[in-house]
Amino acid sequence: MTSTPENTIGTASATEAEAAEMTAVVAEAEAVTEAEGVAAQAMAATAVTYPVAPGYRLNVRSGPSSRSSLVRQLPYGARVAIRCQRHGERVGGPYGTNDIWDCIAPGQYVSDTYVHTGSDGLVAPRCAN
Repeated sequence: MTSTPENTIGTASATEAEAAEMTAVVAEAEAVTEAEGVAAQAMAATAVTYPVAPGYRLNVRSGPSSRSSLVRQLPYGARVAIRCQRHGERVGGPYGTNDIWDCIAPGQYVSDTYVHTGSDGLVAPRCAN
């Protein structure tokens, strides 16, 4: 097929229109991503935190068990935001004995018996997995 000026102009217009549409889609995606980031920061800023029992450097585990690998240790006087909670190994601590473990970050759990939540039960949603 031989290109005529009409075909060339039509193709250029279609390409410009496609480029403009793609630019609009990218701008919208960036705006949504930015809005989600702002919302996440706002949630983090207003998240409820709970104090770790005084005098304890709390071990953070990879799962809801004292046998799970040690991820890190929280300093004295730490506060934690509980993302979700799940049942695991039964543990005794300064705030009683139970099997509730608090997820404080992805793959990071602490025994609820070392966190002053003011409750003997769950204070956050159950973890999905």
